[in-house]
Amino acid sequence: MTSAGDAAGAEAAGAPVPPPVAAIASGYAFTGPALDLGALLWDGRCRPDVPVRVPLSVLNRHGLVAGATGTGKTKTLQLIAEQLSAHGVPVFLADVKGDLSGISRPAPGGEQVRARAGQVGQLWTAAGFPAEFLALGGLGHGVPVRATVTSFGPVLLAKVLRLNQTQEQSLGLIFHYADTKGLELIDLKDLRAVVAFLTSDQGRAELRDIGGLSTATAGVILRSLTAFEAQGMADFFGEPEFDTADLLRTAPDGRGVVSVLELPAVQEKPLLFSTFLMWLLADLFHDLPEIGDAGKPKLVFFFDEAHLLFDDASKAFLDSITQTVRLIRSKGVGVFFVTQTPKDVPSDVLAQLGSRVQHALRAFTPEDEKALKATVRTFPKSPYDLAELLTGLGTGEAVVTVLSENGAPTPVAATRLRAPESLMGPVDPAELDAAVRASALHGRYAQAVDRESAYEKLQEAPAPAHEEEPSLVEQVVNSGMFKSLARSVGTQLGREITRSLFGTARRRR
Repeated sequence: MTSAGDAAGAEAAGAPVPPPVAAIASGYAFTGPALDLGALLWDGRCRPDVPVRVPLSVLNRHGLVAGATGTGKTKTLQLIAEQLSAHGVPVFLADVKGDLSGISRPAPGGEQVRARAGQVGQLWTAAGFPAEFLALGGLGHGVPVRATVTSFGPVLLAKVLRLNQTQEQSLGLIFHYADTKGLELIDLKDLRAVVAFLTSDQGRAELRDIGGLSTATAGVILRSLTAFEAQGMADFFGEPEFDTADLLRTAPDGRGVVSVLELPAVQEKPLLFSTFLMWLLADLFHDLPEIGDAGKPKLVFFFDEAHLLFDDASKAFLDSITQTVRLIRSKGVGVFFVTQTPKDVPSDVLAQLGSRVQHALRAFTPEDEKALKATVRTFPKSPYDLAELLTGLGTGEAVVTVLSENGAPTPVAATRLRAPESLMGPVDPAELDAAVRASALHGRYAQAVDRESAYEKLQEAPAPAHEEEPSLVEQVVNSGMFKSLARSVGTQLGREITRSLFGTARRRR
């Protein structure tokens, strides 16, 4: 730990410490455990005597890592994730570019790394960290991550399908009906079967008392599902469903497991993977108990390419994100949004982000200039000319402000960041495959299962035998569907599923 007095002692030839430097040094002199981000940049030189840090206890207060492409955001994620793991905190990383798997292997070092470590006063040691590799729907090298349609819920699914507000409300009605009637929506064919039934002559009356489902809206939903499946997206829905509790594990040596979700295979489907990331976060919110403020978080969740989550989002969706971020910190989960500029994040969400690591911004166009000015306004007052500073930062440098241990913002500090100790790039694919096969999660999630659910049950319903036809639901009940469901999967029939802010649900816990 370095105090303002220590900084003064480090001045060459007894030169006085500039008051802003002393104030910054004092602002980052924490008493409890903290992550080391780097060293202060002041007046054109790096000052290893003034470390820039973030208290471990405030990392459930969320954060933002921003900056233009190529400025070092990914390495910053890696640097923070390594230290969280070392402190016993599990980490979730969305690996959009496919270069974060290297966190599991020690870095080879080299002249550049040694030079950076010397500049910032870092005692650099090559190290790998315990990692789990995941892939959406099994598209990639990792353990498959799937969700059932039921647990994914209507709000998130409506965003993936690009439905408008009216269509989203109708989809919510369909889920409500399926929930109350014990029709499990495991995969997309289950949802298709329920939609088709509710618009049939036999099923139309089932929703009449609660608004009904128009044929036109049902047609839009079905066409959207067809287009979605045609893009190869059906594999993301099904069983076995990923249990987000598996993101909260620690290794036998006490270090936090870093769960790396590989996304290059779906990076051309940004709406899909960004919404799936929100499902993971919403599921954690739904299931974790309240713990209040603790000495360290239970999980830190890095939400890369965060702007994709907010693009074209409905007001209801944005409100749900805002409330989730506001409330999930009391459950011990910190969320870091990673994007290019703060304006990519809605102001209501941005206001809740306690830690800021802002890499360089470009100002080549009028739009760039506008974004730069907006970014400067989001920082506390400081002795820096932030507009000039933000356009002049080098790769691996950033402007930092975090929350102190008492919850107050620290002084703005231009910072040269430390070098990650793990491999800054992907591991060999064969090595990655071997790690996945050796994972304890592989046996649980690798093989998809298609058990009996809504589609099969509706197919079982017998044809009506007389002119006064009962509804298909009555036929299904009479056919023993409820008993079969209860016997095969223990479904709680006749009781509506409890859903969270995003309409996500859990049945197995």
